Amino acid sequence: MGRPVTLFTGQWADLKLETMCEKAKAFGYEGIELACWGDHVDVARAATDLAYAKSRKEIPAKHGLKVYAISNHLAGQCVCDEIDARHKSIDTSGRIWGDGNPEGVRKRAAEEMILTARAAKNIGVSVVNGFTGSSIWKYLYSFPPVPNDWIDAGYNDFAARWNPILDVFDECGVKFALEVHPTEIAFDVASAERAVAALNGRKAFGFNYDPSHFVYQNVDYVKFIRKFGDRIYHVHMKDAYSSPTPTEAGVFGGHITFGDYRRSWDFRSLGRGSVNFEEIIRALNDVGYAGPLSVEWEDGKMDREQGAAEACAFVKKVDFKSSNIVFDAQFDKEKQAK
Repeated sequence: MGRPVTLFTGQWADLKLETMCEKAKAFGYEGIELACWGDHVDVARAATDLAYAKSRKEIPAKHGLKVYAISNHLAGQCVCDEIDARHKSIDTSGRIWGDGNPEGVRKRAAEEMILTARAAKNIGVSVVNGFTGSSIWKYLYSFPPVPNDWIDAGYNDFAARWNPILDVFDECGVKFALEVHPTEIAFDVASAERAVAALNGRKAFGFNYDPSHFVYQNVDYVKFIRKFGDRIYHVHMKDAYSSPTPTEAGVFGGHITFGDYRRSWDFRSLGRGSVNFEEIIRALNDVGYAGPLSVEWEDGKMDREQGAAEACAFVKKVDFKSSNIVFDAQFDKEKQAK
């Protein structure tokens, strides 16, 4: 048996946790990655109520599922972002937005991430996945040119806001795994290197590896594994299609919605996009990653239940263990059966 195949519940938060677990088991999953929204995990409650925290594992266990990680992308996004009205819509806890003052939102988001570390400890998982936000994403491609010191200031802001959060992660024995993703402080290999450096390489900070966000940027997603192997704390299995020919809307999306046929890229169910998962599995084996392979299912043109079941089967088929022998070692007569 390979690594455990799990399902991220973030795209299923319209369902009660009990219902979600019933479905995940029926789809063939061995575990789940719990989202910290909907009724799946309330981090403030889990941080202080041990009985509630324990129930976050007990409910999945009734259905034969293990919980390997929790994820709080929505709160994490608000920690470093340039705050506007959109952030009110992702404050599903009701504890972050307040009066909407940007600095107050960022500070309350940081407090929410501290609660998330404590919740993870009480639930009994060692990894929290999420986003960081970024004060400099708006400068990705801009004219007039952006001064280098503005970018430096963005990474300094990231470190100043996240180091105190990561101190609590260290206290709790939990790691934070940033999903490297456009709009975050790290969105490709180069920016991920800079994020690690900004934190002086502290081990509380690592990555939730998701190849779907690299393929449409033309980033070497296999090299990312080899470069950051010791910092890959969790893996999302997610696919995206990237057109091999020119399209009407390029990588920036053309201000059109997901699912529009004019896009050059879009998320697709596993095995139906452009990601080479064979090479990903081989690289994960090479770096010794033994954690879960968590399906984050997104495909705007496919029924999600059919897609989630199909994705589970796909991951189980593509995954395999590393060999503990050299395949031609048996040419040596000393190693042959007598």
